Amino acid sequence: MASETKKTMKPIPDNVTDVETYMKERVGLGVSFDIGVRKLKVQRKDIHVYYVTGLVDSSVLVPVIKNVIALNNADSTMKVYELVKDRIVHQQVKEVHTMDEMADQVLSGLIGIVIDGTPKALIVDVRSYPGRAPQEPDTEKTIRGARDGYTENIIVNTALTRRRIRDERLRFEIMKVGERSKADVAIGYIENIADPDLVNIIRRELKSIKIDGITMAEKTLEEFIVKQGYNPFPLVRYTERADVAATHLLEGHVIIIADTSPSVMITPTTIFHHMQHAEEYRQSPAVGTMIRWVRFLGILASLLLVPFWLLFAMDPSLLPDSLSYIGPKKETSIPTVVQIFIADFGMEFLRMAAIHTPTPLSTAMGLIAAILIGEIAINVGLFVPEVILYVAVATIGTYATPSLELSIANKMARLFLLILTAFFHAPGLVIGITVFILYLASIKSMKTPYLWPLLPFYPRAFAQILFRRPVPGSGIRPSVVHPMDRYRQPE
Repeated sequence: MASETKKTMKPIPDNVTDVETYMKERVGLGVSFDIGVRKLKVQRKDIHVYYVTGLVDSSVLVPVIKNVIALNNADSTMKVYELVKDRIVHQQVKEVHTMDEMADQVLSGLIGIVIDGTPKALIVDVRSYPGRAPQEPDTEKTIRGARDGYTENIIVNTALTRRRIRDERLRFEIMKVGERSKADVAIGYIENIADPDLVNIIRRELKSIKIDGITMAEKTLEEFIVKQGYNPFPLVRYTERADVAATHLLEGHVIIIADTSPSVMITPTTIFHHMQHAEEYRQSPAVGTMIRWVRFLGILASLLLVPFWLLFAMDPSLLPDSLSYIGPKKETSIPTVVQIFIADFGMEFLRMAAIHTPTPLSTAMGLIAAILIGEIAINVGLFVPEVILYVAVATIGTYATPSLELSIANKMARLFLLILTAFFHAPGLVIGITVFILYLASIKSMKTPYLWPLLPFYPRAFAQILFRRPVPGSGIRPSVVHPMDRYRQPE
């Protein structure tokens, strides 16, 4: 591996013809229509400017080339290379000494300038990635608050974050991941708040990734960093809101930004991070607390409501007289647990169909599914009405979960509890809930207990989970991230 790396790090030749040959053989100059070269002659020296058409901003590139051509009229004793470097009017100019570095930078949207007789190149950042303007994410909407959100452009995303945190200690370390994709990935943290060990772990894990490309961007990075395996519960939090990412940075978390993805990873996280929403902090503490409790209730309903109903439907003797109305009122030829599974998978079919259905047709599809299919299924005896009711309530609780990853994991856990309840009744449900809690307690994300601050129990931190405290009263950063500076509001 070392010999292969050494072989690819070819020094830049001092002859522009050799550079052009390399670009033709390795980068596809002359074959790929979007890879171009502009050949100039300045003071009897050949100069080549290499670029990728779709990734450079022509309005910036043209003035740079004009400045280089204007050097023909310059009267200077400086060498042409030093003269070009000195006269390029741009804020980001750097030197590289290997063809591998130059090719990577050109393919990233920068331009490479090589001058005959000089074994190095100038890299000028004139990139302008195609993409959309910042707009509010569809999955994290709030009634009040900022309407800008992250985009697929890593430069825009870091700028949106810096706009909210103008601390001179905010750091964005950028690196390239993928042997072929060479995708830009940035680690964001505040230097005197974030745990240095955590930053080092993430930096080391990213640098150790050996893969052709990360076309799935942040999701591929997550699987390398946290090594989730087949654990369905999310170990990192995704957000497309810059204010959410900035809030976590100020708490001591580390964010990971991958180019081409509008989702930013937040690490480390617990299960309670996936249950919070920005709307809670855009309202008063009392209203935010109420919203949080309703959301917690919806999450519990998505997980436990249907298994408990199935238990009472199979064993009505467990119900007190005041709740004797719970359970199906008529018998069907299909077992109740089978009905629940059919309805649950039917809801999942609808969710996937809504994603793949064009927006103008999705409303019509929902009406057809809800009114015609549901009503007819009840009339023909496929379902009892109670099954539709409780599965629908559980599905609404699933949609009330802010994290899509957590909602799907909870659905899988619900199906697991249904199977145990169907086979073993009350003991099965109790054992299933116990195994579920023990499983969550055994999970760690970046050495962070998944159920913190419930297990291990930290009363003060757990109170902040239950109640949305006023900002002036939240003066201490969460200890789970091991912040270097514990106090948000130093005296």
